[in-house]
Amino acid sequence: MWWKIALFVVMSGVIVTAFVYPAPQQQIGDASRIFYFHVPMAWVAVLAFVISMVGSVQYLRKGDLKDDDRARTAAELGFLFCVLATVTGSIFAKVTWQSFWNWDPRETSIFILLLIYGAYFALRSAIADDTRRARLASVYAIFAFITMPFLMFVVPRVLPSLHPSDSIVDTGGKITMAGSTTLVFFTSLAAFTVLFVWMYNLGLRVYSRERRALEELER
Repeated sequence: MWWKIALFVVMSGVIVTAFVYPAPQQQIGDASRIFYFHVPMAWVAVLAFVISMVGSVQYLRKGDLKDDDRARTAAELGFLFCVLATVTGSIFAKVTWQSFWNWDPRETSIFILLLIYGAYFALRSAIADDTRRARLASVYAIFAFITMPFLMFVVPRVLPSLHPSDSIVDTGGKITMAGSTTLVFFTSLAAFTVLFVWMYNLGLRVYSRERRALEELER
């Protein structure tokens, strides 16, 4: 229980300091404060999709439906945080570029990624048999993951983009953030990661109980 209280305190501290400290990018102004939440959300989405891929590979190796539960839970959370990253990015776009959506390469690529993982859930809902659903969903999740680095990291950097490209590190890999910005950002990153782990474990518990309940009904 103590870590939940600590998470609440840390997250509250991040929210307060995000608006008390100077804006991360003075040229952009207050709109850049969303950086403290937008980037950690995108990071959690990537982490979740990685875990979903690993769970899918494990299911294909061992055939244990618990691994499918891990893959499904991670994919659901990855999709959720990807949507949140898209929404916060759209808010930033409205303030800085006067439009919520500009079909910028980064916006377009994350939209395509959402469609790909949305199809993953459509596939799962279309198949009734647990084993067949898990097998097909695992194969799809692996192929979906292959597109993720390309859409999240390659396309936005290869094509010209309105999105700031040096918010965290420059082309030489050097951190470009000021000391206070670095502290708030990495604290937020850690807090969102812990929040994801908590939500992930809760999701696994829910699916575990559902599976036990179905097994009891079948007896």
